[in-house]
Amino acid sequence: MKTFKMLSLGIEKDDQVTDYPVNDGIIINQENSERSWILEMLIDLEHQDTFDQLKKTKETVAVQVVISYPGNEPAPFEVEVHDVKIMGDHVSVLMKGTLKRARRKYAETLLSELLEDGLEGQDLLERFEIDMRTRPGLRKDET
Repeated sequence: MKTFKMLSLGIEKDDQVTDYPVNDGIIINQENSERSWILEMLIDLEHQDTFDQLKKTKETVAVQVVISYPGNEPAPFEVEVHDVKIMGDHVSVLMKGTLKRARRKYAETLLSELLEDGLEGQDLLERFEIDMRTRPGLRKDET
C-alpha cells in the first residue's frame, strides 16, 4: 500500500466542480487487483449534509483530488461515501473508489478547443487557467 496527503477534493456534477476545503486528508492506494483506493478527509461541519446524502444514496460520484503538492494536477476518481462522522469541530468522510483512467493530453486538447472558440490573448489565458482547475468535459470526449 502507498499513502499520500490529500490537499483538496472537488465533486464533479454537470460539467462543474464543487470544491470542498480539506483540513486534513489521506489517500491510500491499496494496490490490489480491484485497483481500489481509500480516501479520508476532515472537512468543516457545514458540509456534513452533502456527504450524509451521498452516503445515504450510495451514489458513485466523480471527484478530483489534489495529492501531495498544491501545484499537482487533480487526479480523477470515482468514489462512494462509506462513512461520515463528526470529530470535534470537523466531519470525517471516508470514501472508497477507483482512479479513473487518466485523460491524456488534456491541456493540449483544451487549448485546441479554446482556440477553435476564437479565444486569444488575455481571454485565452484566463479561460485556460480556469478550465485547467475546473476540468470541464471536452467536446472531443462527447463524440
